[in-house]
Amino acid sequence: MPLTGLDLSAIWLTLELATLTTVLLLLIGTPISWWLARTRSRLKGPVGAVVALPLVLPPTVIGFYLLVTMGPNGPIGHVTQSLGLGVLPFTFAGLVVGSVFYSMPFVVQPLQNAFEAIGDRPLEVAATLRASPWDRFFTVVLPLARPGFITATVLGFAHTVGEFGVVLMIGGNIPDKTRTVSVQIFDHVEAMEYAQAHWLAGGMVVFSFFVLLALYSSRRFKPALG
Repeated sequence: MPLTGLDLSAIWLTLELATLTTVLLLLIGTPISWWLARTRSRLKGPVGAVVALPLVLPPTVIGFYLLVTMGPNGPIGHVTQSLGLGVLPFTFAGLVVGSVFYSMPFVVQPLQNAFEAIGDRPLEVAATLRASPWDRFFTVVLPLARPGFITATVLGFAHTVGEFGVVLMIGGNIPDKTRTVSVQIFDHVEAMEYAQAHWLAGGMVVFSFFVLLALYSSRRFKPALG
């Protein structure tokens, strides 16, 4: 049975969510990863632990606390309401916030590993040539860390595509607004529409396989995070 209009809408929304989330994660995760790779502060451990929390916490736990925090009585909810933005739960913007937090370690940790692998020597050489810190970062660090950025981008995107618990807790199940592919599959199974579920679930399996195949085929990819 071919895909329905709701299926296509869920696919498009999922791709839109994953793309925007990945861009934000790269913008937010790069300075965090750089700091974690270079700092000797005592806060490195606690910050690294906070970033890695989504790896060990159930998605429903993360989704619940994000829902409370962004709700009308939560601190983020108070801020968004005072700015005239309303509350974020059960909106696409809320999905983006939840996805950024939930997929953070899949971007930060590959980048941190890439930055740590560079070492001090290339930066010291660039400094002797009077390169500014910004020049050193953009002309030395970024090119050398390129494999880490590729891995982080692919993992962040793929992990966001496969989210279920967090997006269901924060976004609910609103067609054309918060219903992603994983939630749409859940709906098909609940309605015993197994043929439609096969189309979407099979597509997810194929997508995940080729993502992992591409990463594991790379010589510089480390399967274990951290």
